[in-house]
Amino acid sequence: MSTEVTTPPEPGRGPGGGDGETANESATGADTGASPVSVAAIEPIGSRLDDWWLRTVSTPTRQRIWRWGGPIAVTLLAAVLRLVNLAHPHSLVFDETFYVKDAWTTWNLGYEASWPANPDQQFAAGDTNIFRTEPSFAVHPPLGKWIIALGMAVFGADSSFGWRISVAVCGILLVLLTTLIATKLFKSTLLGTIAGFLLAIDGHAIVMSRIGILDGIVALFCLLGFGAILMDRQWHEGRLAAAVAARSGPPGPDGALSRPSWGPVIWWRPWLLAAALAFGFGSGVKWSAFYFLAAFGIYLIVVDALARRRLGIPFWFSAAALKQGPATFLLLVPVAAVSYFITWIGWFATSGGMYRTWAQTSNGEWTGALSWVPLSLQNFWHLETAVYNYHVNEHSPHPYQANPFSWLFLVRPTQMYVQSVDPSQCGGQICYENITSIANPIIWWCATAALFYLVYRLVRKREWQVGLVLMGMVAGYLPWLLYVNRTIFQFYTITFEPYMILGLTFVIGLALGSRADPRWMRTRNLTVVGVFLGLCVVVSAFFYPVWVGMPVPAWFLSLHYWLPTWR
Repeated sequence: MSTEVTTPPEPGRGPGGGDGETANESATGADTGASPVSVAAIEPIGSRLDDWWLRTVSTPTRQRIWRWGGPIAVTLLAAVLRLVNLAHPHSLVFDETFYVKDAWTTWNLGYEASWPANPDQQFAAGDTNIFRTEPSFAVHPPLGKWIIALGMAVFGADSSFGWRISVAVCGILLVLLTTLIATKLFKSTLLGTIAGFLLAIDGHAIVMSRIGILDGIVALFCLLGFGAILMDRQWHEGRLAAAVAARSGPPGPDGALSRPSWGPVIWWRPWLLAAALAFGFGSGVKWSAFYFLAAFGIYLIVVDALARRRLGIPFWFSAAALKQGPATFLLLVPVAAVSYFITWIGWFATSGGMYRTWAQTSNGEWTGALSWVPLSLQNFWHLETAVYNYHVNEHSPHPYQANPFSWLFLVRPTQMYVQSVDPSQCGGQICYENITSIANPIIWWCATAALFYLVYRLVRKREWQVGLVLMGMVAGYLPWLLYVNRTIFQFYTITFEPYMILGLTFVIGLALGSRADPRWMRTRNLTVVGVFLGLCVVVSAFFYPVWVGMPVPAWFLSLHYWLPTWR
């Protein structure tokens, strides 16, 4: 007696798999003349957990609760890990000495101003208005400092909670946005929730949300731009296909439609405008966001070319580069430039900022063909040039500087705060409060391995989801390889950590397989992923004290130095 069973979908065809089908009707003899087959003779598919879950979300209302409940749950988890005891320590930590004080003078004066010598202790003690009116040389644009200043304006400049709350909110939103992007990208609420969960419990993301510096803010703006690019991809392809169909001629002798040679230009792309705003405002926090603007500008041309080729447009590459390309440039770059200039409104509206009157006071006015340029723009250009020269020539040694080639392997994390604790307050032991911006090693190293696999998979399968994730890494990571001799740090990686998490989540989706897999396989896959996520939780719990400055014995702190370079 033979059975006839349909082959289940290929495991991992889409990360996380779909619901899947069990078998076709002829397997049970329901139709045709086949002999009835015992149910026991058919290998069950999916796990018992899948069966329970399908019953749990069996109604539209429950499905809606799950679609929103998963993202909300991991966002709340992120909020707890980032907000509890946020005010500790009540002292300026690491680069807070620059950005918190600059934020306060920017809020009060419209520009970054100078302070007396060694003001940090006075500032933390509540003497927050001892700043001067002379400008200070700030090496990053002002938007991030305006955002930090919002928290200080609400909670007080003497509140360490106020110094950090704006950055913490950005870190929480980074988790939520990662969850939503992963859900959209992989068409799976489960995978979206896993992505948000991994970022929520990762130490690097936690620390960069609890310290009042700029990098977590720029990471949020860049991820907003990434999400807008994701939305624009579907928007653009749909309207391009409709426009090409409307312009196509009647079928030829072979039955194929006559396609326009170049295809149309799509001007109305609201998601592209949103991406331009996000990248422009991100550049108003740190210039590194400009790399995202450039990388995704190229990406958009490539995606448009491939879309035109799929639609049968003869000159698909020329149309993408020479027709749609200029339109994309005009939609992207000028909007980003305007939004960047808006972030400098305080500098332009006042006269006390660094180099604000440079041309007038230094006889530096431009002459000749550029003499018509307003003096304010000449002064601004001089400031930007000085900042650029600072960045490319910053070679001062630092004990925690890290070569960017080592970033993916977590070789040299940044210790941002360490303070000894009175032994009488620690049971007579030698104790320390420590804040080190080190990622959960299990999450980070597995994400790195996933990225290398994604490069291979892109070459073999050319999946657009993989290409988009890797483009985020290209924008956030590769430019730093040009500055290996500059003083740079591991904590800069927060800008591209969401794309590492997305890459790891993609691989987790492949590991989960499909509900159409044989029961033994599906159960094994779920067990492996569950054990991995459980291990990530255990490691995060182990490292959490050294992420948030909890007092711990010296012997316990030493257990966290898994590599000699972590000391």
